[in-house]
Amino acid sequence: MIILVTGSAGFIGSALSLRLLQRGDRVLGVDCMNDYYDVGLKKARLARTSPHPNYTHLPVHLEDRRAITEVFNHYRPQRVVNLAAQAGVRYSIENPAAYLDSNLVGFGNILEGCRQTGVEHLVYASSSSVYGANTKMPFSVHDNVDHPVSLYAASKKANELMAHSYSHLFGMATTGLRFFTVYGPWGRPDMALFKFTRQILSGEPIDVFNYGRHRRDFTYIDDIVEGVIRVLDRLPEPDPDWCGDTPDPASSNAPYRLYNIGNNQPIELGRYIEVLEQCLGIRAEKNMLPLQPGDVPDTYADVSELINDTGYQPQTSVEEGVRRFVTWYRSYYGA
Repeated sequence: MIILVTGSAGFIGSALSLRLLQRGDRVLGVDCMNDYYDVGLKKARLARTSPHPNYTHLPVHLEDRRAITEVFNHYRPQRVVNLAAQAGVRYSIENPAAYLDSNLVGFGNILEGCRQTGVEHLVYASSSSVYGANTKMPFSVHDNVDHPVSLYAASKKANELMAHSYSHLFGMATTGLRFFTVYGPWGRPDMALFKFTRQILSGEPIDVFNYGRHRRDFTYIDDIVEGVIRVLDRLPEPDPDWCGDTPDPASSNAPYRLYNIGNNQPIELGRYIEVLEQCLGIRAEKNMLPLQPGDVPDTYADVSELINDTGYQPQTSVEEGVRRFVTWYRSYYGA
């Protein structure tokens, strides 16, 4: 198939593009290579896919409506995976405009491109952040998520609503994936594992928020990619049991679905750091701090819907995943 992947030089997008190329798909990679974090790392990721004869790189901004329209009209992708977004909870407090441009305007352009060219299936990145102030665990796609606690989370919730409107109005098949704390080789430098590793190896203290007590559903990159591909290959159908009297947020009478994609086994941050220390062979000096604004104490994914519908099953333990990350980090940075 011809598959358009936005954010193709990003952490998840690069790994997904590689897997799609390996199975014989043609990948159109859209990535503007912005400087939110090290562009050199993005270029190194891109160097893994760009030599492939079935990969085409398109350096386009999502918010550039004319350019996105030209991409869809020229290449006519059959399916789309939208992973490009302005990421980061804390950065959304400092620079909200970036989230409005990329996550709202940009996603609107993707939806319209899909509609105008008859794309079979749009899979798009949502986030565990949409659960916001919810405290009932594990987080379920059937729960209401109307209380985000960051603009980043609000933009992802808005994406889900925008996708539903296109599914309802135009019969466009859309599936949203709420990612839970993805980690692994080639990851983002602003994520905890990456920062902790760099600081520990440099002999710097690490900031441990919520005194290390909050839990995250850390999910290894290979498990994430496997889940994305399983969802991409399964076009959603209208839910025959959906009822407006008791509306289920996870489905619709339109071809629309939402899934959690996580490890289904939350780990306390303190334990995560212990595993990292063991892999590095170094004890970290820790600054114990309270929870930061915009953060949630715990995330825990109920992935039963994804398992039932696609057979998804995460395979990688935190111990194995962190070990693989440390091996990659030492090799990439010569640390």
